[in-house]
Amino acid sequence: MSAPLYREAAAPVADRVRDLLSRMTLTEKVGQVNQRMYGWQAYERTSDARGGHRLTDAFRAEVAAFDGMGALYGLQRADPWSGVTFADGITAADAARVADSVQRHVMQNTRLGIPVLLVEEVPHGHQALDGTVLPVNLAVGATWDPDLYEAAAAGAAAELRARGGHVALVSALDLVRDPRWGRAEECFGEDPYLAARFTEALVRGMQGSGPTYAPDRAAVVLKHFAGQGATIGGRNSAATELGPRELHEIHLVAARAGVRAGAAGVMAAYNEYDGLPCAANRELLTGLLRERWGFTGLVMADGCALDRLLRLAGDPVAAGALALGAGTDLSLWDGCFPRLAEAVERGLVSEQALDAAVARVLTLKFRLGLFERPYVGEGRAHSPALAEVSERLARESVVLLSHDGATLPLTPSAALSRVAVIGPNADSLPQQLGDYTAPQRPGTGLTVLDGIRAVAPPGVEVTYARGCELVGDDRGGIADAVAVAAAADTAVLVLGGSSAREADTRFDSNGAAVVAFGAPVGMTCGEGVDLAELRLPEGQLALLDAVAATGTPVVVVLVQGRPHAVPELSGRAGAVLSAWYPGPWGGRAVADVLFGRAEPVGRLPVSVPRSAAQLPVFYNVKDHGYRGYVDQPADALYAFGHGLSYTTVEYGEPRLSRTRVPVTDPALTCTVGVTNTGARAVRETVQLYVRRVTGATSWPRVRELRGFARVDLAPGEHAEVAFVIEADTLASLDRALEYAVEPGELLLETGPSSARTNGALLTLMPW
Repeated sequence: MSAPLYREAAAPVADRVRDLLSRMTLTEKVGQVNQRMYGWQAYERTSDARGGHRLTDAFRAEVAAFDGMGALYGLQRADPWSGVTFADGITAADAARVADSVQRHVMQNTRLGIPVLLVEEVPHGHQALDGTVLPVNLAVGATWDPDLYEAAAAGAAAELRARGGHVALVSALDLVRDPRWGRAEECFGEDPYLAARFTEALVRGMQGSGPTYAPDRAAVVLKHFAGQGATIGGRNSAATELGPRELHEIHLVAARAGVRAGAAGVMAAYNEYDGLPCAANRELLTGLLRERWGFTGLVMADGCALDRLLRLAGDPVAAGALALGAGTDLSLWDGCFPRLAEAVERGLVSEQALDAAVARVLTLKFRLGLFERPYVGEGRAHSPALAEVSERLARESVVLLSHDGATLPLTPSAALSRVAVIGPNADSLPQQLGDYTAPQRPGTGLTVLDGIRAVAPPGVEVTYARGCELVGDDRGGIADAVAVAAAADTAVLVLGGSSAREADTRFDSNGAAVVAFGAPVGMTCGEGVDLAELRLPEGQLALLDAVAATGTPVVVVLVQGRPHAVPELSGRAGAVLSAWYPGPWGGRAVADVLFGRAEPVGRLPVSVPRSAAQLPVFYNVKDHGYRGYVDQPADALYAFGHGLSYTTVEYGEPRLSRTRVPVTDPALTCTVGVTNTGARAVRETVQLYVRRVTGATSWPRVRELRGFARVDLAPGEHAEVAFVIEADTLASLDRALEYAVEPGELLLETGPSSARTNGALLTLMPW
């Protein structure tokens, strides 16, 4: 007897899906859209001397309940929430074997032998023991280098597949519109164009090209769809007040780019839009995503999000039906989708709707080649090449915010024989890694103190004092810090925040940290850790004052996951750098910049506010001509796109190849001359903005980023940077919320940041 069609590798995927779907029972179909088990509960460490693993009874029961399993989340996840450590978790040496045992059990103990999707968090590298950690997304955005990130994404995908994973969950779609939000570090920045370019790079790097996936490429699910970065007050998972134009102009741009790039899936966000949570919003998931954009991939619910629909639907069965009918295909840990059979039987949702969701899950499994290549076999440990890319990302993400022109770089001389390294972030590896990070093996990575010691030239002594705790108003170590600073030629003060989860951190059912006002917590950022105040903690400010009072030149390095408001640094520090959360090798990256072994090339992916009171402060506000507050300026302390170097760069006026173009054929070139007028080499990020002067059918924004180019210039070198201007560059949303090139006048502006531009006038003719 011949094999069923779905087993024929040469048959078209759509035909294989139809054949398999026709053979499935209602129970089996429901099993394919469920992902309700925490993966770390699927195995346990055995007591034999070799430290093996075995599958749990709970896992076997879950497979048996639906005669199959659609997806298993987080088999290899390790962190304080899961409680998984090196003592009981899956290391790189074990990963492929354990993943294969999971797959083998599912395929050999179910009627149809459908393989399971192994879904893993890859927020900044695979969140698993021995996974290579990358800088967080906010640091990646600061590189303004999508090509470098594409290489990192490809390396992370290869590492994931080598360990048996198939699907990577990656934050990409959220924007930092309010830096009080604890998940700011997971965003590429505040700007939709910049986020879109990195989202495209992520999809290309993770997935490759073509309808099927190579064995070293993974399917990517983009988080979160949509508007989660616009929650009121920077409050995690809270309501939004987005209108349709703001949603489309700002919060859907990266998602649209990811869909066009071929992303395998998107994750519906926790927040509501227009009164409906995203996972239950048919207008968003079906009307826009599928019907208007033509998306054919998966929509996954966020963790336990469907359980939140009980307040709308009344019971778990109706809640599951509501989400499925809206366009959600795959659950995550909830108790609603497991009861979809009841929903079908009660007539709350059609079996055809369930079939459509199951078909999308099966399609991804066929595209990944899991029916032909279900097992990994021999895996491998982390890639040294990916670690090198991680360090390069860290180095290129360092932003020089301010500089007096003399303090940096630190160079050996009679005036520099001792460097004091001070501060709560100077010697803590966990505090430079960010949220969603697995435990690290001892000896992995370098702190800022380690990096400075490794890079400091011979004859330069490096001393250290912690000075204060990360949070609170602790001042017990300030006296020691003052003594160390006073005896040094330069003091490097390493301040900022931390998303490092501790063993005693309390967590919600979805993994978010549970914190409350007045409760002691060592985190200042991360999921569930929102701030009302963006100033540095009182202890850090007191340390800054005390060290600055010694008269020793001060360099401040901010290791942080959000832009803090730091007006106090003005006049106290000769130089200020932001290193975001630069990852395990970020300490050496920072040190390379401090000592001039690398030039500071990072540029701000977010605006840095003067205070929380002036929010919002993102650069691309509506252009209503607001003049500012009475008590402080309304503009940012450091503007989007800002970043200094150790040299000086001059920009000429932008020149247009055509100054009048028809809306039907608006192609032209914008060219600007850029000259390195200093004594050191520079990598300059030349930015292109579009500003509407007249015309358009809706009120314009002050300016919008529409292009950027990075150019290397030797001392004295001049370059002509040309931007090709096309319809996409000039298009804006019309009243029908469709992109169109509208008649009127625009300024095409070029410069080193959103606050320092020169413009050339372009007229768009209606004919």
